[in-house]
Amino acid sequence: MQRWPLALVVLALLSVMFYVLQPILLPFVLGGLLGYLGDPLVDALERRGLGRTAGVLVVFVLFTTLVVVGVLFAFPLVLQQLDALIQKIPVFYQWLTDVLVPWLRDRLSVPAAQLPEIDWSGQLAEHWQSLGRVTASTLKSITGSGAGFLLGLFNLALVPVVAFYLMRDWDILMQKALGIVPVAWRQNVVNLVLEADEVLSAFIRGQFLVMCSLGVIYSTGLWLVGVQFALVLGVIAGLASIVPYLGFVVGILASCVLAYVQYQEFTILLWVALVFGVGQVLESVLLTPVLVGDRIGLHPVAVIFALMAGGQLAGFVGVLLALPVSAVIMVFVRHALAHYRASQLFGGD
Repeated sequence: MQRWPLALVVLALLSVMFYVLQPILLPFVLGGLLGYLGDPLVDALERRGLGRTAGVLVVFVLFTTLVVVGVLFAFPLVLQQLDALIQKIPVFYQWLTDVLVPWLRDRLSVPAAQLPEIDWSGQLAEHWQSLGRVTASTLKSITGSGAGFLLGLFNLALVPVVAFYLMRDWDILMQKALGIVPVAWRQNVVNLVLEADEVLSAFIRGQFLVMCSLGVIYSTGLWLVGVQFALVLGVIAGLASIVPYLGFVVGILASCVLAYVQYQEFTILLWVALVFGVGQVLESVLLTPVLVGDRIGLHPVAVIFALMAGGQLAGFVGVLLALPVSAVIMVFVRHALAHYRASQLFGGD
């Protein structure tokens, strides 16, 4: 039991170091995530007789190809649809003013109220010009600061470097870290690490694949039924699926509004509901059970709280780490609860 105070002190020091060094951690966090994602692939190639370094290079080529394909094909389409969506804002606002607000007023018997009139050719254009000037000045200030611009480039270039070395030396680093653990704790720590690795694998790899799959399903389905901005809507719904059911709710609401404005008929809403219904069924019976399973064990409210808490404590880095850290904490909490229920304190003996 004398080791527990030392372990708590080490944990406290690591937490303080993380908080203090948070501004420089982003490339290391991103590199660590890439290294963790690529390590199983490198291990598989190594088992097939390929050298560790060669396996890392193969995985790097694969990752780079996926990123390049995404940037060259998907990213321009998303930008194009976003631009078209911005151009449609006056149409949506007009529908809101002429259709939705009067309908709600009649159904709910609320006093008459008119939304403010907006001169889309004058006021909005002026606001967009102001936004453009602010954006341009911001970019100028960023690129004009030589030190800041070089630091940004260095951080960006550091991500693949960190990922490369972590993938190459992952097993060695794990063995060295385990060698620091007291011998009396080692087996328990190994069991906890293996379970935590299973949970992290389910979340980082599995949930990422679920989000991508849902984005493809929603985008393809909305495109097949003829909804504009299908790619943007599918991407948003897929990303929001990091919180259970949030992607479904956000996606179907946004898609129904845009589809009704586009077609001005209720039939299209049935097709949109069918698309998201099929996606939800596939997620429930196929994607989540196969790719994730029930190993994460985080309640949807806990997911939302973890994301908000991570962003509050450490910004974007905290958001990236919030759910993986929460999933690992849940592993320790489950073991602590099991130990507590087996203790004399819980049994009352």
